[in-house]
Amino acid sequence: MKVEFERTFRVRHYECDAYEDAFYTSYLRYTQETAMDASASLGFDGPWYAERGTVWLVRDTEIEYLRPVRYGDSVVVKTWVENVRKVMSKRAYELRNSNSNEVVARAATDWAYLDVKTGKPARIPDEFTEMFLASGGGSANNNRERFPDPPAPAGRVFKQHRRVGWRDVDPAQHVNNTVYLAYAEDCAVEAAVSAGWTPERMRAEGVWLIARKHRIEYRQPAVLADDLEVATWVSDAGEDRFVRHYAITRIGDGVVLARARAELACIEPEKREAMPMPESLRNALID
Repeated sequence: MKVEFERTFRVRHYECDAYEDAFYTSYLRYTQETAMDASASLGFDGPWYAERGTVWLVRDTEIEYLRPVRYGDSVVVKTWVENVRKVMSKRAYELRNSNSNEVVARAATDWAYLDVKTGKPARIPDEFTEMFLASGGGSANNNRERFPDPPAPAGRVFKQHRRVGWRDVDPAQHVNNTVYLAYAEDCAVEAAVSAGWTPERMRAEGVWLIARKHRIEYRQPAVLADDLEVATWVSDAGEDRFVRHYAITRIGDGVVLARARAELACIEPEKREAMPMPESLRNALID
């Protein structure tokens, strides 16, 4: 059997957006916290890593949203290790609503094991591999699936500038991995607003845009006071869905720190069913 661990979270009011659904970042925060507790439950806690001068950092995250959760709901996060490689490990997650027992999201994260002093990859200790894999916790040699290269922009590219604030930085002294998704979401909303599609207009016209999937690749860390450019553009626009791409770049040296990809759908708000995207909205997003 897989070595599984579960933790339950109650959705708090401040974790919900203007649509009354939990922010997408909330799902990632739940998975991150559960991963840390799962490690600690087997003896690999904060002091264990501190003694060895090592840390796990997220390199790639993929999540699929199946159903929304809202204020007051309880979310049970189940996690297990899918594989362990030389310096990386893939952890999978299943999130379900504790009241209905429906699966609300599935996710997977590639974690890199690093030496704190050098910032370079460190070999994962045998004791970690033995603990998670001896009981059937996945494979020791699965390869990482590469992040798909985005298509070149065929239309409008919206760019947003922002500076890393104190609230964005975590105990590892860099921007927390969940914050990059918040940056991407903010940029997408501003892109729509700049094209004339405010949240108020969408409500009035009975249109919502929701994410079905997100994938984020973390290349280099952003730190406090870094000036960033968040660029976004659209591809694969169909009748009721499209893909939005993001590149987060450090302005000082032009280095791309993170890339993201979102699969979004157009839905009718009341029934939350797929609906054709208004032509004016499609044109505004692409042109």
